[in-house]
Amino acid sequence: MAQFGIIGLGRFGARTSLELLDLGHDVIGVDFNERRVDELADYLTHAAIADVTDEKALRELSLEECEVVLVAIGEDLEASLLCVLHLKSIGIKNIWAKATSKEHHQILSRLGVKRIIHPEEEMGIRVAQSLNYPMVNEYMSLGHNWYCVEIDVADHLKDKQLADLMPEKLEHFHLLLLKRRDEVTTNPSSSVTLQGNETLVLAGSLQALKSIAPKLR
Repeated sequence: MAQFGIIGLGRFGARTSLELLDLGHDVIGVDFNERRVDELADYLTHAAIADVTDEKALRELSLEECEVVLVAIGEDLEASLLCVLHLKSIGIKNIWAKATSKEHHQILSRLGVKRIIHPEEEMGIRVAQSLNYPMVNEYMSLGHNWYCVEIDVADHLKDKQLADLMPEKLEHFHLLLLKRRDEVTTNPSSSVTLQGNETLVLAGSLQALKSIAPKLR
């Protein structure tokens, strides 16, 4: 269990807070809007109404104890940047922040924010991937054009071996997991025969994953 600070409790910040709580973590939620704080006060580990452009107000929240502080302020560029500056002054090293424009991203990057998030853009990519490859349940970018994906085995793949799905260049592809109900096999053999009720977890370059997509449709 870890503790996280979420500054800005709009839709993005609130959803992130609730998900972290569901995962068993502690969350300090902060917003200047009293209504937003009141709506989440019964769920958050600690809820605070504060002017996050005021360094003194931020210091009083003991955010130094957080694993990560996420600045989820998107609408008010000045408030977002001032908040990040004050967090840096306080000594918070692991700062994530939401950006709503290219310029916002560039300034946050220059301020040394560890990770910059574009929620709408990232969701758009996920939707496009889901439309293009409907067999993919989840995917995660690993950077440098590599991805990890979770795929349900289609009915027409029943009785085929895993080897039948492998791309030509295996150095750019890894079959990580085979899940059958509650049974999980790591690094399964390519000779395993599919039963049609499995889920596969794959990792590979975008080119390698695209090469097997037609076989999974």
